[in-house]
Amino acid sequence: MRNQIITLDPSELAVPEIHRYLLGAVGPRPIAFAATVDKRGNHNLAPFSFFNVFSANPPIMIFSPARSGRTNATKDTYNNVKEVPEVVINVVTHKMVHQMSLASSPFEPQVDEFKKAGFTALDSELIKPRRVGESPVQFECRVNDVVELGELGGAGNLVICEVVKIHINEAVLDENQMIDQKKIDLVSRMGGNWYCRADENSMFEINKPITTIGVGFDNIPMDIIQSNILTGNELGQLAGIEEIPSETDVNEYKLMELSDLFIGLEDNAALLETELHKKASELLKQEKIQEAWMTLLAFNNG
Repeated sequence: MRNQIITLDPSELAVPEIHRYLLGAVGPRPIAFAATVDKRGNHNLAPFSFFNVFSANPPIMIFSPARSGRTNATKDTYNNVKEVPEVVINVVTHKMVHQMSLASSPFEPQVDEFKKAGFTALDSELIKPRRVGESPVQFECRVNDVVELGELGGAGNLVICEVVKIHINEAVLDENQMIDQKKIDLVSRMGGNWYCRADENSMFEINKPITTIGVGFDNIPMDIIQSNILTGNELGQLAGIEEIPSETDVNEYKLMELSDLFIGLEDNAALLETELHKKASELLKQEKIQEAWMTLLAFNNG
């Protein structure tokens, strides 16, 4: 039995409800730990999860310090970049997440969150805001534009930043001087009070089809598509192969690897098909896609 789908009209929801649905569904969201300064020299540090990178040439990042949903007040960060259009975007790791959370407290504009949250303030090279020493990657940015999305509580303000200098702690680099995803230990925001840690236990790799073109779902035989064993993800793995194994390859694989299964279940076709699909599922978990295809095709070969 399928679960029922609820359909919502944003115009009929209170802003806090929309906010919770958006943040509950769109995640994990990277965190821009933004360091800014006002024209009087007051330094500010605050995290924002409405954030991402949008271009490499030029290198552009955008984050959004939204208006308060309760008071409609603008954030100190927004006020600062309007006065001094510069910002350091520091990445946030698991080792500093509680300090970062403390920095998100609604301190008065003149309060220095670097001191309140116990962070090391490092001078930037090209801009006035300071860098967070505990952050392994710091982006000095000039603000190209600020796009106000509305005037009511909850409205975002897109701060469009161009990266002019990058600082990287060599401790998070691999042998090719690239950032090692297993070393950097980033955290991100989920809904409510929840965070997500991108460590080795939570990450997995999928080869991107940049130069390859998969056969697609429309070329998978219907008896495989309608499998009660294989999941949508597993069918996606099968559909990503560039060429389906030939009948000759399937027959050879059947003889070498599947003969015992076929002999043992030669009088029970339904159970044989189920066992082949189970075996294919296990092969897909091991990224043995070619073998999984041959296992599935063997059922109707010969």
